[in-house]
Amino acid sequence: MTSNTNNSNNSFSFAAMATAIVRFTPRLPRFLLTLLQLAWAHKGRRGSTGYFLQCAAQRYPERIALKFAGQSYSYAQLNQWANGLAEQLQRRAVGRGDCVALLYRNSPEVLAWAFAINKLGAIAGMLNPKQQGEALSHSVQVMQPQLLIHAPEFAEAAQQLESHTPCLHATAELMQEAQQSKAANPPQAAQVKLGDTCFYMMTSGTTGLPKAAAMTHLRWYKAGIAFGRMSLSLKKNDTLYNCLPLYHNTALSIALSSTVMTGTTLALAERFSASQFWQDIQRFNATGFVYVGELCRYLLNQPASPAEANNSVRAVIGNGLRAEIWDQFQQRFGISRICELYGASEGNVGFVNVFNLKRTVGFSPMTYAIVKFDHEHETPLRDANGRLSRVTKGDVGLLLTKVSAKAPFDGYTHNPKANAEKLFENVFQPGDCWFNTGDLVRHQGYRHIAFVDRVGDTFRWKSENVATTEVEAQAGRFRDVLAAVAYGVKVPHTEGRAGMVSLVLAHGKHFDARAFYQHIRAVLPDYAQPLFIRLQRAHEVTSTLKIRKSQLKLESFSPEQISDPLYVLLDRSQGYQPLDPQLYQRISSGQLRF
Repeated sequence: MTSNTNNSNNSFSFAAMATAIVRFTPRLPRFLLTLLQLAWAHKGRRGSTGYFLQCAAQRYPERIALKFAGQSYSYAQLNQWANGLAEQLQRRAVGRGDCVALLYRNSPEVLAWAFAINKLGAIAGMLNPKQQGEALSHSVQVMQPQLLIHAPEFAEAAQQLESHTPCLHATAELMQEAQQSKAANPPQAAQVKLGDTCFYMMTSGTTGLPKAAAMTHLRWYKAGIAFGRMSLSLKKNDTLYNCLPLYHNTALSIALSSTVMTGTTLALAERFSASQFWQDIQRFNATGFVYVGELCRYLLNQPASPAEANNSVRAVIGNGLRAEIWDQFQQRFGISRICELYGASEGNVGFVNVFNLKRTVGFSPMTYAIVKFDHEHETPLRDANGRLSRVTKGDVGLLLTKVSAKAPFDGYTHNPKANAEKLFENVFQPGDCWFNTGDLVRHQGYRHIAFVDRVGDTFRWKSENVATTEVEAQAGRFRDVLAAVAYGVKVPHTEGRAGMVSLVLAHGKHFDARAFYQHIRAVLPDYAQPLFIRLQRAHEVTSTLKIRKSQLKLESFSPEQISDPLYVLLDRSQGYQPLDPQLYQRISSGQLRF
């Protein structure tokens, strides 16, 4: 979950930090206690998500753990439900280290299953329900689950996977039986170690098809303590609202862990709705919510409503609140505390805006370095001895985080090559090892950073990472396409980068825009479908026969710079249509938005 915040060039002054620390003083004892708890935790200690749920159920049995639609579940009820499902899993020989994949939309059921799986020391593989066909099959194959559990609505998709993966159809009767079960807490829950894996989260990474990033109980625990207690300062009467998908870490390993580790309430929505957002906040009486940058922009684009005027929100946490809308977002909705954060599904470090400063992803007590970077060759700069050099305050560089027993690199499952590519050795001294985040950040001083950009070709759109290689592979399968290049382009008044492909067709062939859209729609999720198309006779290449993608990005989709035919996807019911100067002006001015 990488932050998209485009922060200002200014680093923090001593006066600004001193003022922030003075405001923070009343929270200092809790802050120090949290740091001690974080220091206590290491991968050899015992503990699991299921065990922490059990602890909360024992301490606050009647306190509401989860709200969804018109339902609510106390900690005791949620824990008992998970125990009943764990009993069902044991009957199917699920045990420690096994993976059980889950194909669900946001629901209480998927959370109950996840806790049940973790209680047995098994791994919950969180599938993206938006995926279909080859992408979904690939994700399942990467996870290598012993069992796939799916909601009734995904019966058809599961049937296509059943040839190589046993599937469990989670009927209403099965779920009701588990809720009514009197099963005790399984003893395995207290025996699991924090360093064991609890979730597989599918991430596109920087290249290729999705990879399964491993999330450990240790990182889940640390997230709950750091974000729930230290950052949001959640207390017993707080309710944290989440409308983000539970196959993303922001929801599963920030929102869920923050509430369980503080004994507070998680209010869950099936999906994000800009028009219903503040009504949900009001209905749940939520005092906080989790966000990604796109969510914030969508809320600002909505007309003012009575529900937002007197909302109960005091603090929010998430990643991707852009600098240019930070103040407007905070002032319009009256939010006193914005806990912007930075992290990655496969990473080993987290930053969070603990001191409530503006336009920063915040502070981290962990060991990291910001090193000088060669933007042309997209690689860190090394000195004569092969060592890397740190940037000075105010400068931009590549963010690295030190791999250690306290901050292990959990990596991708069943993908040693991808793991090796993310690690740098002998960075500052012989034998040291650092994780390459692949992100460019600004050194703001006082252990604070500002996110600047992502290295490489992967771009973010609709809060998802889009791997250009996969888009190119699918576009290249369309008839008469000789070559396809995918890249992200900036669109005025929008967050992230929209997908664009440059296609070279076989000589004399006509481009069928409608058929191409039907093809792309069938093989790619909506967020990965390119919004712009450029038709070229040939792609310009370097002396090493690499396509000059940087030039394509620079020219973008402007008819003023490009004489090649251009197409745009404005109406999905119509598919791609020619992009003329009039449409381009309407897009550039913000009259047409995606």
